[in-house]
Amino acid sequence: MTLTELRYIVAVARERHFGRAAEACFVSQPTLSVAIKKLEEELDVKIFERGANEVTMTPLGEDIVRQAQSVIEQASAIKDIAKRGKDPLDGPLRLGIIYTIGPYLLPELVKHCIEVYPRMPLMLQENFTTKLLDMLRTGELDCAIMAEPFPDAGLAVAPLYDEPFVVAVPATHPLAKRERISAEELKAETMLLLGNGHCFRDHVLEVCPEFARFSTDAEGIRKSFEGSSLETIKHMVASGMGVTVVPALSVPAQVPDHLRYVPFEAPAPTRRVVLAWRRTFTRYEAVAALRNAVYACKLDRVTLLS
Repeated sequence: MTLTELRYIVAVARERHFGRAAEACFVSQPTLSVAIKKLEEELDVKIFERGANEVTMTPLGEDIVRQAQSVIEQASAIKDIAKRGKDPLDGPLRLGIIYTIGPYLLPELVKHCIEVYPRMPLMLQENFTTKLLDMLRTGELDCAIMAEPFPDAGLAVAPLYDEPFVVAVPATHPLAKRERISAEELKAETMLLLGNGHCFRDHVLEVCPEFARFSTDAEGIRKSFEGSSLETIKHMVASGMGVTVVPALSVPAQVPDHLRYVPFEAPAPTRRVVLAWRRTFTRYEAVAALRNAVYACKLDRVTLLS
């Protein structure tokens, strides 16, 4: 067996689909399928059950994939040890980041890393929290910037900052003239939310749990709509479709004419943004450098955590 074959079965286990797994591994589907079949024949076991719409692992296949993940991680650690012996800040750092942080933190973070750590380029992966956790476990990412809470995956976690939420409303809305807004006042509004999979959606529903009912006749709620990104939702708010809750870093320096951002009454709801990495990752100096780069960014609306 080869490390390549092990990477293929880990990818299929993660994607539950041969086509998507092949895309993730940058190979054709026939190439991936032949390699996995060869491995199954070599081991004389069936790793996957092929269904019409989804691929599932056999009970024995689950154990094999789990061991394959460990082997891949250990193999990657050998390279990391070699790099660390030379210079831990020399070589790419594979960084994952969630959708509701990436667009607002990365521009300045990448700029700072280029200036201060020119030999450590960031290989970026923007995705959902659950996907990033999977990629951390399988060694496809070195570290990730996410918002708590998330399932305990045995990762090392360092806090970066606490970020308050603010309310985005149309400029013509009565609430646009307010200095502060309470969560209670949002009950009667049409709320625009991110779709399923976004952890920020869950954060908003914690602030305004009434919207979790998604019922048009629920008390205090008229209707809820969903959008694919915070920026798309902001455009919907500006056009008068409703209001939304956004993280403070997403508030631009120049606010568009048709939009207003109003803070919550104290204590304002917040989210904690952290940096997570595998405990076995050997380039700790690179993780520390990334954390310092975040602290060096101009993050006026958040509370940095040491």
